[in-house]
Amino acid sequence: MMKTLLWSLLCCAALLLPDARATHPLNAGDPRLISAQSYAQTRLNGRPPIRTLNPEKTDSQCMSRPLDLVFIIDSSRSVRPGEFEKVKIFLADMVDTLDVGAEATRVAVVNYASTVKIEFVLKNYFNKPDMKKAITRIEPLAAGTMTGLAIKTAMNEAFTEESGARPRSRKITKVAIIVTDGRPQDQVEEVSAVARASGIEIYAVGVDRADMRSLQQMASIPLEDHVFYVETYGVIEKLTSKFRETLCEVRAVVVEDPCKCEARLMFAKQTQAALQQLTAKLADVSGRIERLENMVGHI
Repeated sequence: MMKTLLWSLLCCAALLLPDARATHPLNAGDPRLISAQSYAQTRLNGRPPIRTLNPEKTDSQCMSRPLDLVFIIDSSRSVRPGEFEKVKIFLADMVDTLDVGAEATRVAVVNYASTVKIEFVLKNYFNKPDMKKAITRIEPLAAGTMTGLAIKTAMNEAFTEESGARPRSRKITKVAIIVTDGRPQDQVEEVSAVARASGIEIYAVGVDRADMRSLQQMASIPLEDHVFYVETYGVIEKLTSKFRETLCEVRAVVVEDPCKCEARLMFAKQTQAALQQLTAKLADVSGRIERLENMVGHI
């Protein structure tokens, strides 16, 4: 009877011993520990950061870095009245998305066809309601498509300190977003190069019949990040989320709660202490099992 009981104890201990020994702490230089830490870091890096915006809300602020932002919009004859209204909705949605203010993002709108009209400059509006009201008042100009002239006007008149652009010493990013549906009737490559060289980052948005080569000549590099195309004005509003992602990315940071960090540190310390105690107990159990094995061997 005694012998049967001892063999049963030995069998149970043999089943538990591998798992018990597996909990033994690893030394700092142990390859298994290094591998585990590397895997954990990879998993952590793969997690998306907590963003500072809610993509479902069109009026959310992305807390983008301060910008001097000028929209250059095509209102030539090819843009029908209903389509032009879609462009204005796109502008309003963009304003809703941005962190607008005197010390945040300033916005201007340049309207063009065969002529160019600056609808409002960077220093005119520092709050969203007034800016959106100004957008609703914009009317199409009709006639031709002088895109190069519009870029030159924006560079020489809209992106100036007199019009509200911040001094170069402030290092505020200057951004132009061009929206057009046709082929320019003037040259855009050279004037765009001059604008980019002056520090203006250019995004080119083509709609429907827009000439892709012209869009590429205007836009900053890399082109895959600065050239966009949509088939109709009916879906141009969808670009709002793309620009939200682009312009808000810089400030989309992970904010750690210090209380949570402290709690995790305390949990880690407690876990390590518990594992050390368990290891000591398992070592004692291992010694007892070895003594039992010797006793059974003499029975």
